[in-house]
Amino acid sequence: MNPVHNIVKNYCLGKFCAVFDYVILLKLPIMDSRSKNLLDIRPEIKQAQLYDSMGLDERFQNQTLRPVIKLQNFLLVEVFKNYIHKHKDAFYELSLEKRLGYIERAIQKDIKFRNSLKGMVIGQFTVEEYQTYTLNSSALNKRMMNMVIERLKDQVQLLENEVLV
Repeated sequence: MNPVHNIVKNYCLGKFCAVFDYVILLKLPIMDSRSKNLLDIRPEIKQAQLYDSMGLDERFQNQTLRPVIKLQNFLLVEVFKNYIHKHKDAFYELSLEKRLGYIERAIQKDIKFRNSLKGMVIGQFTVEEYQTYTLNSSALNKRMMNMVIERLKDQVQLLENEVLV
């Protein structure tokens, strides 16, 4: 018999004691303060609609990924600027079309960088969202990275090299 079983088998509450042969543990749907705080700081996205007919991945994308990526937007932009700088600022020598390709290739081909970006998004999930994410992480990672790529491409002007005067 293990120590946990002994503790549970002889449970006392004040001066009343009981002996149990088994214990049923229930997971109660209580939102912890971390989850509440994470959800409270997320921006609301009015265009992200939810329908009963949606698949689980699309629902997760609209309910979780869109708000988290929007929340992390300025961080994602700064991280990409740092990526550009660490790669000798070659990005700034490219035409607009080639810059868009650079963004896509950097995120798709550089595994360490992509994992870093994923971590910035996943770190903003509640435990419940993370559990949902793990059910189909491969497909959700693809959606997540495509959304980050599109967001950075749409804001390519924010990636301009800042010149101090």
